[in-house]
Amino acid sequence: MPTLDDILEHIGEFDLFQKRAFFVLCLLSASFTPIYVGIVFLGFTPEHRCFHPGIAELSSRCGWSLEEELNYTVPEHREHGESLSHQCRRYDMDWNTTGLSCTNPLENLTGYSNRSSIPLTPCQDGWVYDFSGSSIVTEFNLVCEDSWKLDLFQSCVNAGFFIGSISIGYIADRFGRKLCLLLTILVNSISGVLMAFAPSYRWMLIYRFIQGLVSKGGWLTGYILSKTEFPHSFSCGYSASLNSLSTETQFSLNTHCYNDIFYFHIPVPDCLYCRCLPESPRWLIAQQKNDKAMKIINRIAKGNGKKLPPSLQSLNPDEEDGEKLSPSFLDLVRTPQIRKHTLILMYTWFTSSVLYQGLIMHMGIAGGNIYLDFFYSALVEFPAALILILTIDRIGRRYPWAAATLVAGSACLITAFVPDSIYWLKITAACLGRMGITMCYEMVCLVNAELYPTFLRNLGVLVCSSMCDIGGIITPFIVYRLAEVWHELPLIVFAVVGLIDGGLVLLLPETKGKTLPETIDDAENMHRYCTIYPKRNVSQTLFTKSA
Repeated sequence: MPTLDDILEHIGEFDLFQKRAFFVLCLLSASFTPIYVGIVFLGFTPEHRCFHPGIAELSSRCGWSLEEELNYTVPEHREHGESLSHQCRRYDMDWNTTGLSCTNPLENLTGYSNRSSIPLTPCQDGWVYDFSGSSIVTEFNLVCEDSWKLDLFQSCVNAGFFIGSISIGYIADRFGRKLCLLLTILVNSISGVLMAFAPSYRWMLIYRFIQGLVSKGGWLTGYILSKTEFPHSFSCGYSASLNSLSTETQFSLNTHCYNDIFYFHIPVPDCLYCRCLPESPRWLIAQQKNDKAMKIINRIAKGNGKKLPPSLQSLNPDEEDGEKLSPSFLDLVRTPQIRKHTLILMYTWFTSSVLYQGLIMHMGIAGGNIYLDFFYSALVEFPAALILILTIDRIGRRYPWAAATLVAGSACLITAFVPDSIYWLKITAACLGRMGITMCYEMVCLVNAELYPTFLRNLGVLVCSSMCDIGGIITPFIVYRLAEVWHELPLIVFAVVGLIDGGLVLLLPETKGKTLPETIDDAENMHRYCTIYPKRNVSQTLFTKSA
């Protein structure tokens, strides 16, 4: 009996039907972008100062310009850890007092000739923001004593990623890939709409967590479901969405809908096109539903303008579908080589997440043009993917991977010490760091599955990639809290983490040209032998069979 691979070879592995389905999956990939990195705009913190109702009335009476109002009423920068006193403190005085001078109201009211001697008090009536749009920071006043709530907002979605990846993965394996995608798209869409109308910060946090629960699990399901010659192409939708994000936010800012672009940038169009997505024939075969699998195959053949001959009208399950071994968490650390692979891969997933999200968040507080900086850094996603396509099946995985990680760590270190006066060099180094960590992210997705035997592959990827979400949970606190100590301190942390990872990657075996391990012994001896298939693309085999 023919196998599924034999039938797919006859009807076309990536013909018209698959291209149409792939386009829908790219829409899904694009919708993940604002959820994953939208915090750089959604959590934008503009310049701000304490609001006092009496100041507005006095400024109007005296005819002050904005510069004069700030000079007379806003505290100056203080030393000894009080550099943000002008944003989080105000003068402890009553601006409603009558008879205040328009030229020197502070001395007239307090009698202090030295402004640094005037006592300060926390903001009690809110803040004034030098920003024409809105973000969750300005909407819920997430500044000063409440600035940690912005960290929690981003950490919450990563906590959802962590829990959702496991639960959504179970749903996909138990009930099918297509049903899983439909559910995640629907819940993601509803939670995005609800976020736009969240009455409080607490409710927004709940809806954000729900988005995290479904969005990454849905994205991973789409990643597995995509069957193309170059699996990295699935990320093209994500990369294209990154490049359009800064333009969209600039438009939304001009139309005073700053938040809405993130709440409604959701995969609603996918609901309309999901009929283009078939269920995975491999999953149906694994569930012993060969009749349904043949219906899907005939539908694909019809979409490609092909017709199955009678000899290909029945299926023989793949040999690996008969694997009876049950994976265990202990199998990931029981033997020395797999234990080494597991620990290194866990650290690499952690590093990839911390550096990728951290560089994007740090760019949001860098003080430059956030729209242009984001656009420039997003452009490097395309050359990163191109370099991988040109190198992984020629040079191999390990050396380009290690080089990319070392470049990312070194770029963070350079960016930290380049003075702001040489801004073009600073942004160039940051973009190189972004390109390096993007390549690292792509490589760990690929190599993680290549290092584990068949029965342990899904569990290995799931456990190791969970460290990506742990890294995402702590990254906002690294960026926003350490930046208060020294603005460039987060970059130093990123550099150390990245350089260590670059060395650890070199301890992994090269997987270029090697058959995927089937047993524990195969995985343990990967560093000793290499069976090469000259006409077979290993990455293609991996992602096709994992669907």
